[in-house]
Amino acid sequence: MSSERQAPRRSAVVVNPVKVADPDQLRRTITAALADADWPEPIWMETSVEDPGAGQAARAVREGAEVVFVCGGDGTVMACVTALAGTGVALAVLPAGTGNLLAANLGLSDDLATGVEVVLQGGRRTIDVGCAGEQRFAVMAGMGFDAQMLDATDETAKKRVGWLAYVAGALRHLRDRPMRVEVSLDGGPALVRRPRTVIVGNVGRLQGGMRLLPDAQPDDGVLDVAILSPRNLRHWLALAWGVLRRRGRVARMETYTASTVEIRSNRPQPRQLDGDLIDPGRELLVTVRPRALVLCVPRPESDPDLAHDAAAVARAARSRD
Repeated sequence: MSSERQAPRRSAVVVNPVKVADPDQLRRTITAALADADWPEPIWMETSVEDPGAGQAARAVREGAEVVFVCGGDGTVMACVTALAGTGVALAVLPAGTGNLLAANLGLSDDLATGVEVVLQGGRRTIDVGCAGEQRFAVMAGMGFDAQMLDATDETAKKRVGWLAYVAGALRHLRDRPMRVEVSLDGGPALVRRPRTVIVGNVGRLQGGMRLLPDAQPDDGVLDVAILSPRNLRHWLALAWGVLRRRGRVARMETYTASTVEIRSNRPQPRQLDGDLIDPGRELLVTVRPRALVLCVPRPESDPDLAHDAAAVARAARSRD
């Protein structure tokens, strides 16, 4: 056993059974790896339609878990982020859906055994979370076209071709009319725009690896904002090409940073948090909560101890209690 592995810790597993092809194999793999490291048997909980993960993660915290494994898609991960933010309990993402944007942005493996090994090796990173009402997100929030695309994407196609299924969903809405919105950053004067979408990102990578917000960092204490305003197919192509090339200003896109973002539309718009649709609405109000979430990440060989950040968050959470 590696000398760098942490002392045994209480853990829990929150799994979305709809997203996992072989739940029994998942359980055997996780349980065996933890047993080999002399960790106790984990608490095992499945999500449901009524509770996609927040209740299970909150229960894990109450029962003393120090690490919560989350195996599911973006919606499952977001629900657990909401419950774990500010607690000091570490989140370990074991991707199982087709999106898994948090894992992709932070370079987390989609291999189950590797994901468990990352937890045992003890690498930790504290990141910011975005807050939209009572919900928390770690990747992106959006109003407009991005949510329309998600709504139009077929679940069966996602299982067959992965992120490419989103392309079909996007094509269905390329010619939709723009929104009329006011965007206020940190309480400043409203920016009046007619965009197709407004995206608020904690990280910058979209489905398929496209980096929309190249300067976004998950632990810089601010959110990155992109206002996209293409009017026709030629504009969309120019915008996509500009994002791919990343040389100077991107046509039809404005970018900003802020800790508070208020988006207000003249009519209800589709909205999403971390790739999961929420109810349409006329506004999306987002704030940042700096360094609120502890994540299990690979430990760089050059850093002998990445766990100090997690310990600091845990102490802060205990002091608030």
